Amino acid sequence: MQNQGNCYKNVWILSGTSDGPVIANRLLELNYLVFASVLTYKAGQAYIENPKLHIITGKLNNKDQIINFINKNKITCVIDATHPFAVIISKNLNNACKEINTPLLLFERKSLINNTNNFFYIDHLKDINNVDIENKNILLAIGSRFLNDTASYYMNCKANVFTRVLPTYESITKAFGSCIKNANIAILEPSKSEEGILEKKLCDFWKIDYVLCRESGSYSQKNWESIISGSKLKLFLVKRPKIENDYSNSFSKYEELIDHITRNFNF
Repeated sequence: MQNQGNCYKNVWILSGTSDGPVIANRLLELNYLVFASVLTYKAGQAYIENPKLHIITGKLNNKDQIINFINKNKITCVIDATHPFAVIISKNLNNACKEINTPLLLFERKSLINNTNNFFYIDHLKDINNVDIENKNILLAIGSRFLNDTASYYMNCKANVFTRVLPTYESITKAFGSCIKNANIAILEPSKSEEGILEKKLCDFWKIDYVLCRESGSYSQKNWESIISGSKLKLFLVKRPKIENDYSNSFSKYEELIDHITRNFNF
């Protein structure tokens, strides 16, 4: 393990499988020592094997755990590239880094959506109220945390509810433990191509009218935008929560983030 007296600068990334591996690879190429926090073992497999890369699996429950990790591993700067809706961990990161004066950088993809007649922004998961949803087929692509509650709401509105969940133990367990019919549950990874082939076939097979997802800026959202554009389907995007944390440095492009790190935390 290198310390502050060695040539490496220690960077800690908290991210999912989209942005984290890209950021880590670029830092490793520049000879940084990288720590990457992921929630599951499977998520860790998205990262390359490298002697200067350390994968940490599991949840960070509070501010004190974050502070202890930063101090123990002599972290030079922290990158918050977590999901835009992961507000608890972002808040804890912000509070922890402020308390011990560790630089915190936010990486968040911009959500650039085309203005079309069948895209709608909503504030909350239960805000599809400007269209008739009775007897309509609605696909929930919102993750598993609020799946049952959201599905129950729209079923009470007499909509036919379907869902696509990730192939993880937690997602599968919550999906099949929800009020959604088993036949209305699809388990698949979001397509990483712009065509969104699997998702499109799913919408066609289920004759989906409306898709509900969150404004993450991820390839999953971009796939839904691509599928919806030019079709008769309607896409409802739940707006990102407003960031209450005081991030003095935020980035939406890899190049800008890496450039900032190399200029401010170089050897």
